[in-house]
Amino acid sequence: MGAVTETMVAADAREETRARIEQAALDLFTAQGFEAVTIDEVADAAGISRRTFFRHCGTKADAVWGQFDGHVVRLEGMLAAAAADQPVLASVYAAYVEVNDYAPADLPMLRQRMRLILTEPALLAHSQLRYADVDRVVAAHVARRTGVAPDALVPRLVATSTRAAATTAFELWLADGRITLGTALHQAFDELAAGFPSLR
Repeated sequence: MGAVTETMVAADAREETRARIEQAALDLFTAQGFEAVTIDEVADAAGISRRTFFRHCGTKADAVWGQFDGHVVRLEGMLAAAAADQPVLASVYAAYVEVNDYAPADLPMLRQRMRLILTEPALLAHSQLRYADVDRVVAAHVARRTGVAPDALVPRLVATSTRAAATTAFELWLADGRITLGTALHQAFDELAAGFPSLR
């Protein structure tokens, strides 16, 4: 029992350190610009050593993206658990909305994170690598459900178009403080699913 407790304490400490690094990085990047801030400055602001920074983040960009790999894994799990009788697009939309359902306390940090990801040139270029993981997961789900290869037209088209809709919803949420992220996602997916009815 003692070993279990020690393991949990160590995991909590790692999470706390990682969160401190991310918040320090986001604050500095927001104030000074991503390119202008060094890893040493992030480490100093977080009260850690350079070596500790690299134990938690491989690059400056990793400090901005946070636990994005876990985000992709959760999305993949939600798609795998989707009911067989649920329409394919509906299952993708529902998984996107659920995986992006953040607690109110997490929203200020999410705003900082997404504003940097969507506006900093260096992070915009880096985002293509991250988003490719999302596209792969969505395309694989569509391929399983439709019986075609993941690199066929429809799986790829669903993956890229739904990601574009989600990204646009995030941009709207950042620009308009009156709309919730969930509402923005629903609106974007509703337009996409119905072939942009607001244009008719």
